[in-house]
Amino acid sequence: MLAPLSALIAAAFSGLPLLASLTQIFMPASAGFIAQFFPLFLLGAIFAKLMNDSGSVDIIADRLVAALGPDRAVFAIVLAGAILTYGGVSLFVAFFVLVPMAQALFAAASIPQRLIPAAIVLGTSTFTMTALPGTPAIQNVIPMPFFGTTIYAAPGLGVIAAMIMVGTGLLWLRHAQRSAAPVTDGSGQRVAAGIDSERLREHGATASTFDPAEIEQGRQTAAPPPLMIAILPILVMIIANLILSLGLFANREAPFLAEPIWGETTLSAVAGLWAVVAALALATLILIMANWHRIPDLRTSIDAGANAAVLPALSVASLVGFGAVIATLPSFHAIRDWVLGIDGGPLVSLAAATNLLAALTGSASGGLTIALEALGPTYAAIAVDHGIDPAIMHRVAVIGAGTLDILPHNGAIVSLLALCGLTHRESYFDIAMTGIVGSVVALTVVILLGECLGSF
Repeated sequence: MLAPLSALIAAAFSGLPLLASLTQIFMPASAGFIAQFFPLFLLGAIFAKLMNDSGSVDIIADRLVAALGPDRAVFAIVLAGAILTYGGVSLFVAFFVLVPMAQALFAAASIPQRLIPAAIVLGTSTFTMTALPGTPAIQNVIPMPFFGTTIYAAPGLGVIAAMIMVGTGLLWLRHAQRSAAPVTDGSGQRVAAGIDSERLREHGATASTFDPAEIEQGRQTAAPPPLMIAILPILVMIIANLILSLGLFANREAPFLAEPIWGETTLSAVAGLWAVVAALALATLILIMANWHRIPDLRTSIDAGANAAVLPALSVASLVGFGAVIATLPSFHAIRDWVLGIDGGPLVSLAAATNLLAALTGSASGGLTIALEALGPTYAAIAVDHGIDPAIMHRVAVIGAGTLDILPHNGAIVSLLALCGLTHRESYFDIAMTGIVGSVVALTVVILLGECLGSF
């Protein structure tokens, strides 16, 4: 509601017609985002819900934590979060599994509870969201239509960025753990989180691809699957993504897409999205087949997953509509010229634009989409004119959006702290050190390597 209202206020101060701004600019832009990305929201949310209700998420995290033990409690939570989110499990589903698990594990290891949010953020909201090649996170998908890339864009640069994020984050958590007095505060019980909190839902609307209110819908199995069955859908999705993105679609031509009925586009512009959607659909089918008699109420679980996709998709689409109205204002041309004129070249200015908008919206996906809707064609043209591989543009844009989005007003941060029963005063400094500092360093290194060596 605030996005269209803010757009209309901005239009009014610029002397633009209000109703025309709403129906001819705001709504087409919002609808365009839904038309392009809703299949990804829908399938991703259904996949996450079925992974949760089949017990697969719990068994993967439990086995991993048990294997590493309390002595490696911090690393166990980071690694569990990374496997789940890189495997396509939505952010909030991972939160609801990891928080009670981390509370118990940290209490057993006498690690301060205030470090739980930072460990979870490092594992779920940094390198697996923006850096690792092949991640199905919506942030890694959004740039593909603008640059004609895949989710494997600039894989070498992505791996280097991921290593920097993981390394700096774990170093800080290790330092924070050693410098803090060991405590056993008795908060390690698996307590029920306030998942029905309206405040939690409001903050989660633009922070994930899953509506938190739907997590409690349906029933979770009482008999989780064996580990190999639990991890099978994740492996299917990763392998299918790889084959479709770099194999099948990369070696095909689709001239029919140039016809008006198909949107006058090219295969390179849609192949990346097709690959992710097809891989998610296949992984979901395998998940259902492997757990057919294990999921207590399959229909309810699928319904809940489908419902969980709607609020986040519409919330981000509303932000996109707001950005489209702002892009038509006369003053925006001055802002665009300023951004494009930032010293350091197009990669630096692109990183600055995505950082700024993600920080303002508190949403990596919302900020990234606004930036690319307004400036994506310009940066694509710059890439052609300057001989810059669009894959570098893709990776810089994604990492940039996942840096300053982790400010205190970010919905995922607010929600995670609420689930942990902690405050910003207690935990935010460690979140910033693991989530922001490492990402800024990684972004800087990627830009320098991209300008010196190109894409790899």
